[in-house]
Amino acid sequence: MLEKSGQEVSSAYVDILRLENQLCFALYAATRTITKTYREKLTPLGLTYPQYLVLIVLWEEEGQTITAIGRRLMLDSGTLTPLIKRLENAGLVERRRGIEDEREVQVYLTDAGRGIKGSVLEARCFVACRLGMSEPEILALRADLMDMIARLDAAAEPMMAAAGEAVEPD
Repeated sequence: MLEKSGQEVSSAYVDILRLENQLCFALYAATRTITKTYREKLTPLGLTYPQYLVLIVLWEEEGQTITAIGRRLMLDSGTLTPLIKRLENAGLVERRRGIEDEREVQVYLTDAGRGIKGSVLEARCFVACRLGMSEPEILALRADLMDMIARLDAAAEPMMAAAGEAVEPD
């Protein structure tokens, strides 16, 4: 046992501080590796991984506001707006001011944005093949990760409220 400030720290606790025991590192490394794998297929299409995610949200439903897209992707508007501008410059989306509220900006796919969907589907299939996982396995892993995110967000809400920080509703 190690001793620090008069307290004994068991070797079991020291072992949880080893890199190979860090969940955060495994998630970080997995994210980097998956993003790199997507990049192999997205770069020739002129897309980055975050732009790919924006297109996915718009293929599900066009005309969403930047705020709504940001909620879905867990990104703030300061990060999202430049991504959307680059997609617009590439001719894949267009931004339009809201009819009822001109402060709102809605995002729509162009014909080119709709047309790239098949090529992007190939990128998704490429990554799934590289993973060597079935679609049900991929969906189960995703569900577990989304549950983890929800747990962490729920645990953070009381602390944020106590600190006087704004808590965004889902």
